[in-house]
Amino acid sequence: MINSSSSNECSPSPKGDDFLLELADEVSKRRNFAIISHPDAGKTTLTEKLLLYGGAIQQAGAVKARGEQRKVTSDWMELEKQRGISITSTVLQFAYGNTTINLLDTPGHQDFSEDTYRTLAAADNAVMLEDAAKGLEPQTRKLFDVCRLRKIPIFTFINKMDRPGQDPLTLIDEIESELGLLTWPVNWPIGSGEQFRGVIERSSREVFLFSRAERGKQSIEKRLQLNSNELNGLVEEELLNKAIEEIDVLDEIGAGMDMDLVHSGDLTPVFFGSAMTNFGVKPFLDTFLDMAQGPVARSTNDGPISPINPNFSGFVFKLQANMDPRHRDRVAFVRVCSGRFEKDMTVRHARTGKSIRLSRPQKIFGQDRAVVENAYPGDVIGLNNPGMFSIGDTLYTGPRVEYEGIPCFSPEIFSWLRNPNPSAFKNFRKGVNELREEGAVQILYDTDQSKRDPILAAVGQLQLEVVQHRLENEYGVSTLLEPLGFQVARWVEDGWQVLEEIGRIFNCKTVQDPWSRPVLLFKNDWNLNQLKEDHPNLRLSAVAPVVSGVDPITL
Repeated sequence: MINSSSSNECSPSPKGDDFLLELADEVSKRRNFAIISHPDAGKTTLTEKLLLYGGAIQQAGAVKARGEQRKVTSDWMELEKQRGISITSTVLQFAYGNTTINLLDTPGHQDFSEDTYRTLAAADNAVMLEDAAKGLEPQTRKLFDVCRLRKIPIFTFINKMDRPGQDPLTLIDEIESELGLLTWPVNWPIGSGEQFRGVIERSSREVFLFSRAERGKQSIEKRLQLNSNELNGLVEEELLNKAIEEIDVLDEIGAGMDMDLVHSGDLTPVFFGSAMTNFGVKPFLDTFLDMAQGPVARSTNDGPISPINPNFSGFVFKLQANMDPRHRDRVAFVRVCSGRFEKDMTVRHARTGKSIRLSRPQKIFGQDRAVVENAYPGDVIGLNNPGMFSIGDTLYTGPRVEYEGIPCFSPEIFSWLRNPNPSAFKNFRKGVNELREEGAVQILYDTDQSKRDPILAAVGQLQLEVVQHRLENEYGVSTLLEPLGFQVARWVEDGWQVLEEIGRIFNCKTVQDPWSRPVLLFKNDWNLNQLKEDHPNLRLSAVAPVVSGVDPITL
């Protein structure tokens, strides 16, 4: 339950030495990361295996479940289960040893990249997953650019080594040459495909022998020293010598390990393995948790806020409706940035200035939730959202603070969303407004107030299909899509006044976003460039400006 008022009083944060010591200790135990990849690289499979080794699940599910196989934990939406893909981000918190891990599972499909952009805003580290056969792929490159922009440390896991793939040195060179990222392989493969025999750990010179684990179970990886005579009967001499020669080359001409460069996002530790067979997952997890950075200071309007600042603060990076269809719930995902979150605490909502009592915070694990008493920087909590939260909102105690907003990116597909059944308008309006709030799709409106149908604006066609699917299955409304012939959107930075001064603009359509800001739609880049030539002083942006203190218009 959330109780709100305009009172200036917020719950005080304890500031004694014991509290500060506890806070520093809890922060040191947190690790928070997102997994980024191209579709079919094995992201959801790796996620399941990490949960398996963390003891969070007893048996890993297959992505494309058949018969009696378990469904994957991170894919909770019905459409995800039907198609065998991740189409929405979720949070999976679990303990591993003395570490509390917050794993932000993101969609791999490019049509849902904006959801991934928002989730990366809450991440302290990223795991870049590559298919050994395909190497770098377009979606991986896009997501890498977002990580580089935010200076997020990147750890690379090259997957599917038990299948035919590219030469490992070629894969390493591709990362360095195309991404401008230094690499330091933590381990090195012995063979690949049918001849894959395991990996050599560079620091210890140990050999991890490849074996296929029982489906869904943890693997037991046999370790031998590189100079062990026992290796002779287990690994072909030619394969082993080739791997040793390649490691010698890396030692001679490759980059050295530098943790400062890792944490600045300029050097990526590289791991080789096979998530489907569980090989290399546990060594990766152990080394990753040792190398990954803990919760870091976050930028605000008044400068960075340290995670050990005693005052609680956090920001909303994701909204999700109907995770539990039985209760028609709406959840706001909040990244805790500083201080200690406590159940029933009263916080200030930076955008509205209201005080809010948070009485039912939830620990998120896919679709499952449990009430949480406390949370610390790096953790993600779920809050019941009766419509007062928006993506990018800041919650805080103590002096006012507001974190940097999360922008919307330029959509490329536009369609009218028609409701053919007027009697279902109430549910239609509710569904459209709630799906817009959570960022499932961007909503635009015609400047002609008589045209009440919203315009869906998306990065990919599958986004539109998901909206239709969810409107029908979660809100009971069947809809029709009517495509618009536009492919480019730009926000007018100086608002409506500059458009009025220009007068009529040809070869584009003027619409408005939910904050009543003008947006121009173009059929192609040529039309956009023509407008820029005709009106060089017209400032256009491909990224929607961040909004603060203004409520959006609704359908």
